[in-house]
Amino acid sequence: MDISVIHEPITFTELEEFAKAYHRTLVKGVADVERGIIALGGEWHMDANTVLIADGSQQKNLWGFNVYLKQKSDQAIEYISLINIRPAQGNKTMELMDEGLRQSVRTIVGRLIPDLAL
Repeated sequence: MDISVIHEPITFTELEEFAKAYHRTLVKGVADVERGIIALGGEWHMDANTVLIADGSQQKNLWGFNVYLKQKSDQAIEYISLINIRPAQGNKTMELMDEGLRQSVRTIVGRLIPDLAL
């Protein structure tokens, strides 16, 4: 399955299809906190990042995350990605440290993947 830009909620079955294509137990994703959308799929976060840029997103608004299929609630999402290393935006590590941005990503992912019970 290719990388998809997600504008509307998807089912758990659809999420599983993304996992089957690359990592089996997780799906890599990138959230656009300005547009309220995500891109899912690909081997690397940068793959989804590139798709969102081509779709009109701005890099400053894109943050990477992982979704774990066998987890629910807060354990289902991880805010770690190489694309999150942005010292100029105050994030010096792979983990997204800003609680406000984390909450924005969580809200968007929760709305678009409701079965995660975020």
